[in-house]
Amino acid sequence: MSDAIPVSETFPSQAPTGGQTIRPNEAAHFGALARDWWDPKGSSAMLHRLNPVRLGFVREAIDLHWSGDVRARHPLDGKSALDVGCGAGLLCEPLARLGADVTGVDAAPENTAAAAHHAEGSGLDIRYMAGELADLDLGQFDLVTCLEVIEHVADKGAFVRQLAESLAPEGLLILSTPNRTLKSRVLMVGAAETTGLIPRGTHDWDDFIAPEDLSQLLAAAGLEMGEPRGIAFSPAKGLHLSSDLSLNYIVTARRG
Repeated sequence: MSDAIPVSETFPSQAPTGGQTIRPNEAAHFGALARDWWDPKGSSAMLHRLNPVRLGFVREAIDLHWSGDVRARHPLDGKSALDVGCGAGLLCEPLARLGADVTGVDAAPENTAAAAHHAEGSGLDIRYMAGELADLDLGQFDLVTCLEVIEHVADKGAFVRQLAESLAPEGLLILSTPNRTLKSRVLMVGAAETTGLIPRGTHDWDDFIAPEDLSQLLAAAGLEMGEPRGIAFSPAKGLHLSSDLSLNYIVTARRG
């Protein structure tokens, strides 16, 4: 993390929002991608490549948190899960297959409509809702996931508080997000968006968060962050979990 660039408590591109976290332009950007979200060669191709890596971390975190059997097919049986910023359901569906009663929330109604349609075709009973998390009054969940989302919200402090309020007392929160480093600026915003690996306009580097800053946001919401794992890329391994946090990282959090 030698090239990590910490940010202050007020992020450079963040303006006061009165606790509202959804940016209409962000919701419109991702809503426009809803039609081909499930196409592994479409605009969300990078997410399809990233998803197995994230799922490996999620499964390990679930087993460790609830002392589960690593061989169990349904480690989330009897548990509720909330995926915030669910898109068209790339994480919700695997969580449902692990046995959870899943709710997915997204800023873009186009995404939740696409997600519901795909879940129905897959024979999965998943509840999808669009809107501001704080306004939906969903209660608390055993597992809350929020992957590649916090970098897109307007009021990051308010958003993390909403995640914390959605988490049951003995629950587990899992987040992933790009790190705020020179490497991520060059590769994720510059190269990836220029070459079309990621749709142009997806990221604003000023919104990226270093692990130290995310830890502070979580602590302010009463949560303790676990040791982050990097999501790195190499020609030999492709995308993989790593000790290198310079591009992207994934963490757990729980009540302290």
